Amino acid sequence: MLVRNVAIIGLGLLGGSIGLAVAEFLPGISTRGYDADPQTRDRAQARQLVGMVCDSASEAVANADLVIFCVPVGAIPAAAAEIAEHLPADAIISDVGSSKQTVGEALRAALPHHVVIPAHPVAGTERSGPDAGFATLFQHRWCILTPDGNTPDQALADVRSFWESLGARIEIMDARHHDLVLAVTSHIPHLIAYTIVGTASDLEEVTRGEVIKYSAGGFRDFTRIAASDPTMWRDVFLHNRGAVLEMLGRFTEDLTAMQRAIRSADGDALFDLFSRTRDIRRSIIEMGQDDARPDFGRADHQDG
Repeated sequence: MLVRNVAIIGLGLLGGSIGLAVAEFLPGISTRGYDADPQTRDRAQARQLVGMVCDSASEAVANADLVIFCVPVGAIPAAAAEIAEHLPADAIISDVGSSKQTVGEALRAALPHHVVIPAHPVAGTERSGPDAGFATLFQHRWCILTPDGNTPDQALADVRSFWESLGARIEIMDARHHDLVLAVTSHIPHLIAYTIVGTASDLEEVTRGEVIKYSAGGFRDFTRIAASDPTMWRDVFLHNRGAVLEMLGRFTEDLTAMQRAIRSADGDALFDLFSRTRDIRRSIIEMGQDDARPDFGRADHQDG
């Protein structure tokens, strides 16, 4: 791997976790970081999330071989423009956002002379900010890379090796296909969680206190998802709205079919659906993507 100096722009959960993971698993690589929030920079310094916390993005990227944007996807175009005049000519540009097509287009437009390899580590928690990061966040998690047809083989190999060294498993995927897959596996579940928790809090017949006091396991898990960073998820839905709307249309059709089955007391249809979904859950556990322990083993840091 030719990467020796990494710049991390954004020092929240993902940026901080990358810095800590590099220190633990790639001690020969130096890290610099920057965050637009001075308080975040102070906490990043206190926690030693990176080797050097810089006062500007331009300082952070000055000698970088790899620049990773760990900011909400809506902030990426401005952040990229800010560093454009200060990047080394051979620096590789990447990110960690969960929508890839629009992010890749924005980065290539802002930095047309640099190699851009968008990445999505499918890992996280409902927590955010510089105190949320931990070095093992990416262990045994997938990291999806979405290079375009012009990506040099060596640059792709370097980014792949970087993430593998942090413990991630790598998948190469077309950006548009990534956005469709993540719309159904991540974005729609978050949208449902935000909606159902909002519905519960707005009910007039059931007080908010009762919703909180008598929350069963299913609702509690929805609230865990719905506690995710609101800025990040606002930007995800705005920047992946085409794929989200496509999958939301399919979900709406399936939800209508479920309504019909309940209304007509079609127990066979309900049982068939519930059996198929249970098989999906078992497959996720078998692949090591979640935990079969009670409450999904979430007494400690887990995936979000």
